Amino acid sequence: MDCSLEFRNEKVSTMIQKMMKESGAHLEGHFQLTSGLHSGHYLQCALMLRFPKFAAYAGEKLAERLAPLKPEFILSPALGGLIIGYEVARVLDIPFIFCERQDGGMRLRRFTVPDKKRFVMVEDVVTTGKSSIETAQILVNLGAEWIGSASIIDRRSSEFEQGLKLESLWKLSFPVYEKKDCPFCAQGLPLVKPGSRPDQK
Repeated sequence: MDCSLEFRNEKVSTMIQKMMKESGAHLEGHFQLTSGLHSGHYLQCALMLRFPKFAAYAGEKLAERLAPLKPEFILSPALGGLIIGYEVARVLDIPFIFCERQDGGMRLRRFTVPDKKRFVMVEDVVTTGKSSIETAQILVNLGAEWIGSASIIDRRSSEFEQGLKLESLWKLSFPVYEKKDCPFCAQGLPLVKPGSRPDQK
């Protein structure tokens, strides 16, 4: 194992945790995640990314890891991936485009279809990988080559890690629950739905 790389990764992870805490982006309570699962923790990266120096740091560190893939553009889902996707693209000096949710599904609305080019999918937090796969598949169906994925935070549990190879700056795993198994629901704690997917239940 490359010990210097291990140390460097640990240092980046520590910095991200510090920035999340300082910005109030790590929330505790009873939340419904974008995936529909329930959790006692919610990571609202927008609160961290509102500070340009934090956004620039995360973008630079992800760009360092993605540069060897030689992507030709960056793709992100709106809204969560907008800021970090743009920052990664800025550092790599390549175009940035995004998909957005319309009528319950992700759509490429504001951009012309790219030529057949290599792209990396970038977002803020990945919980199951569902949004990443859904977003990237739009461009794959249009003929682009999906060569990698990245996020600031990877909070997938082991059951979801097989479907998506992901570069991240902070890997963690808070317990998540189906609604029927959620201990916070059983306690009658108010449920907060801070995610962006409109079909949450």
